[in-house]
Amino acid sequence: MYWLSKKRYKIGFLIPTLVVYSVFIILPIIIAVSYSFTRYSGIGKAKFLGLDNYIRLFQDKLFWISLKNTMIIFVLAFVLLLTVAFLIALLLNNRLKAVDASKALIFSPAIIAPIIVGIIWVYILDPNIGILNNILEAFGASEMKQKWIGGEFWSPYSVAIIYFWQQLGYLVTIFIAGLKMIPNDVMEAMRIDGANGFQEVKYVIIPMMKTTISTVAVLVITGVFKIFEIVQQTTGGGPNHLSETLVTYSYSMTFTSSHYGYGMSLATVTFLLSLIITAIYSFLTKEKER
Repeated sequence: MYWLSKKRYKIGFLIPTLVVYSVFIILPIIIAVSYSFTRYSGIGKAKFLGLDNYIRLFQDKLFWISLKNTMIIFVLAFVLLLTVAFLIALLLNNRLKAVDASKALIFSPAIIAPIIVGIIWVYILDPNIGILNNILEAFGASEMKQKWIGGEFWSPYSVAIIYFWQQLGYLVTIFIAGLKMIPNDVMEAMRIDGANGFQEVKYVIIPMMKTTISTVAVLVITGVFKIFEIVQQTTGGGPNHLSETLVTYSYSMTFTSSHYGYGMSLATVTFLLSLIITAIYSFLTKEKER
């Protein structure tokens, strides 16, 4: 009887969380997926189309452009952002002077609203009024001036840089927290055995931080597929949708063009792609652990 009452007690705490999660997470996903099989403009009744929206999606040139831009940002973020954040965390974890000030400085972009981040970088990268092009011109390097934002080629790379700048401090903080969990006696034993810094990282730090690294990797994967405000504020997806990401293109189709069904199919594919990449990463890391 005591066991049953204890179990009911635990379930009582879980029910409110499950209700909130179902209403605000599960239900919107179900509604979005159901609308992805329809034609709906926001007025009148939705017309069921079956797989027509998905067939149209894979024939849509702008979908492939937005997918390409998203994958460019993803690859750069997954490789460079993770690596740089980890290296900075290793550096700051040492007992250096002004480490606390450095941590605060690096983390500060993470607490700035994404819209403000976009405005800051517009004043840096805008091809007409941006500081970067003005500096290049002042140093006699006018031929290096580019359409850093708003151009088809450079826009995804610029968005990636802005995303790096905003997320770097957040990821560094998580890595530092993971480093603090490594027992000092383990590190001291390695040093007594004559291990150098590289060997410490390879044989102790990375193996003992696998869970932290996996967590950060998943945050990067899901974060890239949610980038919206930065693109909207810097390029707006232009010119002619050529700098769209999957999220901004879905938003544009849904709320600007009122193609709710098609926009929801884009959102569904974006969600599934993020889910698949996360699942593949989790599977590969578990296989390595075995």
